[in-house]
Amino acid sequence: MRHEDRLMKEGKFPDVRLARHKGWLWVLAFAITAASVVYQRRTGPTYPLRGNVVMDGKEVAYSLLRTYTVGDSAPVTIQVPDTAIVGVLRFRRFKSNDDWTIRAPQRKADTLVAHLPEQPPAGKVMYFVTLEKDGEHVSLSGETPVILRYKGYVPAAIVIPHVLLMFMAMLMSTRTGLEALDANGRAYRFMLWTIGLFFIGGFILGPLMQKFAFGAFWTGIPFGKDLTDNKTLIAMLGWVWAWFRCRKGREGRGWIVMAAVLMLVVYLIPHSVLGSELDFTQMNE
Repeated sequence: MRHEDRLMKEGKFPDVRLARHKGWLWVLAFAITAASVVYQRRTGPTYPLRGNVVMDGKEVAYSLLRTYTVGDSAPVTIQVPDTAIVGVLRFRRFKSNDDWTIRAPQRKADTLVAHLPEQPPAGKVMYFVTLEKDGEHVSLSGETPVILRYKGYVPAAIVIPHVLLMFMAMLMSTRTGLEALDANGRAYRFMLWTIGLFFIGGFILGPLMQKFAFGAFWTGIPFGKDLTDNKTLIAMLGWVWAWFRCRKGREGRGWIVMAAVLMLVVYLIPHSVLGSELDFTQMNE
């Protein structure tokens, strides 16, 4: 007798189907969460700007830094085996009255290397990298400068738990929303896990990350316009409201779904958009 036939005879087959159904919901929740993480990495302003350009009929791949830890000048490296190709680095501080500074990257084997001047935490440098050969000029980022932001060192003991907890909170949020779509689901307990993980990752470890990196625990409402802090606050308010509507056994599956959707929407907003930055024009004054 097959295992499923035996379970059906014993009256346990519905539980097996339910377990499989719940398992697929976890798989779907994980897929949605993983896809959102990939999207953030591809669109966020802190991840390297990657691409390819064609120079003298040959493709040149590049990866330009957009964030760097204080303590050293940020390197700009382009792998260009053709020794006839030279580079030009042009930069100035972001939000400043500086003139553009021009430097010629040095060749080290098959790589062109230059450095951007170090800035204090939250200080930004905007720069262009141009490759030249036989009168041909190619700007790696086109007409839009690459913007690099310096940040303070954040211990791995804070970074790793923060990243893991935020991923788990997003996973639980998505799973909670899927559970709420089932009239017989138990979304309330999932919601409590979501709120707990999100609170620790976003409102304890998140501010610690911000403090180490840029010198302030919180730069969102009401102290600033940091979009990362503000979107974290908005997502948490959505879950607190859903919990409020569901307390004491009241029906609130619709609010749970809305909170999960809100969490996904704010999570898809690229990380560090409108983040901490220095205005050198104000500092100079």
